[in-house]
Amino acid sequence: MKRWLPFIKSGPTVAVLRLNGAIGTGGRTALTDTSLAPLVDKVFKRGKPDAVALEINSPGGSPVQSSLIAGRIRRLAEEKNIPVFAFVEDVAASGGYWLASAADEIYADHSSIVGSIGVISAGFGANIFLARQGIDRRVHTAGTSKSFLDPFQPEKEEDVERLRRLLDQLHVNFISHVKERRGAKLADHPDLFTGEVWLGERAQQVGLIDGIGHLDQVMKARFGTKVKFRRYGRGRSLAQRLGLSLAEDALGLIEERAAYARFGL
Repeated sequence: MKRWLPFIKSGPTVAVLRLNGAIGTGGRTALTDTSLAPLVDKVFKRGKPDAVALEINSPGGSPVQSSLIAGRIRRLAEEKNIPVFAFVEDVAASGGYWLASAADEIYADHSSIVGSIGVISAGFGANIFLARQGIDRRVHTAGTSKSFLDPFQPEKEEDVERLRRLLDQLHVNFISHVKERRGAKLADHPDLFTGEVWLGERAQQVGLIDGIGHLDQVMKARFGTKVKFRRYGRGRSLAQRLGLSLAEDALGLIEERAAYARFGL
């Protein structure tokens, strides 16, 4: 009845957006800016919530998609003048922490894994295996960098140095984002930007989070016990409901489990 009677004041509302999974690593379950854009827009624009809460459980993934998603959240938060709170569940590491730092305040559980402010590139080399099998790989390029880090050729020192420069620049971008968002809250700790991860209270001590707390508890303390939660999450596509994307989803799940496994999850 209250929503039809605008002169009757309703209680405060917090819109809750769930960000669960790896970021932009393939598969239909990956978090990407394109897949999340309509949902993020709805979270901020529907019914003018008093706050937006991000439920985050992500081991990271694509730095570009992390930046795009976090940037969209910040733009809407500033445009609508709505405070944003992040709540870490099992993990907000690497790109997952990039998303968390889009919030004005970050909270976590005592056992949450937070941080991993670094950049990683992993691959494999199969050139020795091919040689032992008598397989001759033939590669022809126009441009000296087109076969950069080809896993079927011996690793080249100049390729490794070039990759290191790229990773260093991505790392600088990540550090700049965290410093811009967390500012003076960050402690002067030598391992803060080394890719180290931190649990609960220790993450708070180094300034990566603002406190220990869960969503309902913190939001009720901030907005009162009568606060209402409006939850948003991604639904399953028609193809997923009909079981028509099993192969792609299985591959995406394997990649996602590998990302979580880096943190013992």
